Amino acid sequence: VQLQASGGGLVQAGESLRLSCVVRGSILSVFNSKIMAWYRQPPGKERELVARFTTLGDTTYADSVKGRFTISKHNSLKTVYLQMNSLKQSDTAVYYCNAYPPIDSNIWRWGQGTQVTVSS
Repeated sequence: VQLQASGGGLVQAGESLRLSCVVRGSILSVFNSKIMAWYRQPPGKERELVARFTTLGDTTYADSVKGRFTISKHNSLKTVYLQMNSLKQSDTAVYYCNAYPPIDSNIWRWGQGTQVTVSS
């Protein structure tokens, strides 16, 4: 399984980006069985959870992005999205999608992520 994130880029503070993550190589039933999430790793820091779905299908967010970011998904496309509005410099990071809790095995592992850089 490949977790292929895209949509990152260089933007100014206050602007928006929409990230996509396609889960390639997974059958639909496996994708649907996972609680999917977005993570990010700011420069020089540990990877952190940004947003995820819950077992009930609701969504939950890190306090730092609450009200600005929205996670969604398209099951049949096996794709997870992250709409990011009102971006701040502190949102600069490499963004990844994975299951929650994250899986890192021979079959399902972290992808390359997508770089988001927010300038002032």
